Amino acid sequence: MRIECPRCQTVLEDVPPDFPTRPFCSARCKLIDLGNWLDERYRVSTPVTPELMDEELLN
Repeated sequence: MRIECPRCQTVLEDVPPDFPTRPFCSARCKLIDLGNWLDERYRVSTPVTPELMDEELLN
């Protein structure tokens, strides 16, 4: 499996499905991303409603 780290864009080839930091290339990138969520640098752009959740589950 080939993955591209969403944090640093490093491309990894032949990654097993159970790669521990997937989709990130390393624990460092994974922790940086978590820190961004905890610092509220990322946001969900629209309110999540029960109807929206049902619609996403059906697709």
